[in-house]
Amino acid sequence: MYNLLKGKKGIIFGALDENSIAWKVALKAHEEGAKFTLTNAPIAMRMGAIKALGETTGAEIIPADATSMEDLENLFTKSQEVLGGKIDFILHSIGMSINVRKGRPYTDLKHDDFLKAMDISALSLHRVLQTAYKQDAINRGGSVVALSYIAAQRIFPGYSDMADNKSALESIARSFGYYYGKERGVRVNTVSQSPTKTTAGSGIKGFDVFYDYAEKMSPLGNASADECADYCVALFSDLTKKITMQNLFHDGGFSNTGVSQEVMEMFMK
Repeated sequence: MYNLLKGKKGIIFGALDENSIAWKVALKAHEEGAKFTLTNAPIAMRMGAIKALGETTGAEIIPADATSMEDLENLFTKSQEVLGGKIDFILHSIGMSINVRKGRPYTDLKHDDFLKAMDISALSLHRVLQTAYKQDAINRGGSVVALSYIAAQRIFPGYSDMADNKSALESIARSFGYYYGKERGVRVNTVSQSPTKTTAGSGIKGFDVFYDYAEKMSPLGNASADECADYCVALFSDLTKKITMQNLFHDGGFSNTGVSQEVMEMFMK
């Protein structure tokens, strides 16, 4: 512990269970001295164990559907009341695709479900930022981090419309990041994480193959959820004051590796 977030206040979206990255971020932020509120959609909260996380970290839980402006306005208003002022950091860890869950091929998507996935997984970031911006809810020097994946840049069969959602998410972070940085001094970044054994990630068809391939390709191996939490905390802290509008790969070097010796040997057998 380094007290990197001592005195800082935040909102953490998307903690579902102890396997989720948002859960790990909450634990790490708590260790580093932060106070925060926890939020998730009401249906997700019924499925998860967020109450236990709130008790462990002393965080108040405020239900909010990230596709509802009314819910988000209430979330930011109540969070500032509970925390005693403006906030310093936000974690956006929200993603869902019915098409992926049902294993529909990319060439035969249900477009109503595609739009719903885009709304939840990408446009929710714009809603979050817009609400915070209009309420002037984030302190100057604050930091917003959204979780992404390299499928936003490269094709990974099975990731389906989530790849498009992540591409939009990263674009929103860049676009809103410009205005928020210029006018309020707030940083907005995305973290492109390794395949991670979360409840959501494990539901993707072929996830185990993704995971094993990335492990063999990455010089440092896959980044774990705990390691991602460390990285997010660093981005929330004052040590990264001039990092904004970036998509930051946290993947053990996977994103810059053409082919590894281990993968070559698999095909040479």
